[in-house]
Amino acid sequence: MTSKRVCVVGGGITGLTAAYQLSKADDVAVTLLEASGQLGGKVQTTPFAGIQLDEGADAFLARVPWAIELAEELGLKDDLVSPAKRSAYIFSYGELRAIPQPMVLGIPLDLETLAASGIVSEAGVARASEDLDRTENQMVGDESIGSVVRRRLGDEILERMVDPLIGGINAGDADNLSLDASASQLGHAARQGPSFIEELRYVRTRNKPDPDAPVFYAHPDGMGRFVHELASRLGDSVVLNASISGIERADDGSWRLLSSAGIFDAEAVIFATPAHVTAPLLADHSRVAGSELASIEFASVGLLSLAFDRADIDHPLDGSGFLVPKPEQRAITACSWSSEKWAHLGETGKALFRVSVGHIGSSSYVDMSDDALLDHVTTDLQRLMGLDTQPTPTDVRISRWIDAFPQYTPGHLARVATIDDTLVDDAPGVFVAGASYRGIGIPACIDQAHQAARSAQRFLT
Repeated sequence: MTSKRVCVVGGGITGLTAAYQLSKADDVAVTLLEASGQLGGKVQTTPFAGIQLDEGADAFLARVPWAIELAEELGLKDDLVSPAKRSAYIFSYGELRAIPQPMVLGIPLDLETLAASGIVSEAGVARASEDLDRTENQMVGDESIGSVVRRRLGDEILERMVDPLIGGINAGDADNLSLDASASQLGHAARQGPSFIEELRYVRTRNKPDPDAPVFYAHPDGMGRFVHELASRLGDSVVLNASISGIERADDGSWRLLSSAGIFDAEAVIFATPAHVTAPLLADHSRVAGSELASIEFASVGLLSLAFDRADIDHPLDGSGFLVPKPEQRAITACSWSSEKWAHLGETGKALFRVSVGHIGSSSYVDMSDDALLDHVTTDLQRLMGLDTQPTPTDVRISRWIDAFPQYTPGHLARVATIDDTLVDDAPGVFVAGASYRGIGIPACIDQAHQAARSAQRFLT
């Protein structure tokens, strides 16, 4: 039997998973092409302060199955750990305040605990309570998260609870993020009934979530362990330093990829690269798909890994960290107290922080020199945590993720559907997958990889 050739472009978690899935088929010969000299994309685990610490994603959602299933297949499931601390804070009105529970993606379900938290004002609580008396459902199409939450619960809930959480995850602005693409759970609730709070309460009561069930999982060796295990299974199928300069259609319908590592021919191609990388490669073959890909915006962020002597942090580290709403932001958008959040990281004896800066429309801190950025961040830590003095870290690592976070603006899912549908006609055998499309988290990328691999196999039969 002659094997069909598939090229997977991009060696992040999506590309690695897609290539791995294809490699298990007897009638497929897969080649993974990665432009850089290392695999993993935004999943990178490197030495820091005497341990291995993630530079990008450090965990994945436990409530969806795809990453857990992959971990089991790779022999990693039994090693997975969940956070030791689950509570977190929001800096609002001058101090860190515990996030009130229960809540769903920033939507508070108990208005008494919301009021007691002090995160929003009395007027903000009163405005949110109006949601309980709503009798009309005004959802039309795919609105922004901001437009729906502001209309139903008021500005403060959006700006001081929902946006720090959802906007922070996406390095975006909730006023310009698609409800359906960025928070489908809220989108469903918004369409089911006039009251956000009542609908989410109902869903919670119906599903009866286990309060002790893990929300996140991580691997104690870092998320880079997934990259290592996938790469080891792909072996010689991986080609590094293979930047794609063009893609051509052969007379027989197959594809020829021109790269810095040579020419590769394939009957099917999966692009697991960011949309802004994929767009110019496909524009000559599909004007519509190329244009839609190029229209997806990206944000840049900085992530600082900081280690401190515990004696220098005169604030209780009694949670997983804190978020900073845009009305309160200077440099820091979020800070994870990693040594408290993950028990295995606390064994260092240091206080380990992961500090985020930058979001869509605000890259000034990301663009600063290392020294200037560190000074701004440690000054901001003193302000936000109420420290007596500006803390001096013993170890510092600054990771800049440029154009790394796709922005799912309203209509995003329709845009992605147009890309997929157009490629079927204009570039048969070419597929796209990854964080640019249907979810930025590791599980979503793994799921998209599986779908792309299945689509490629169906095309080849």
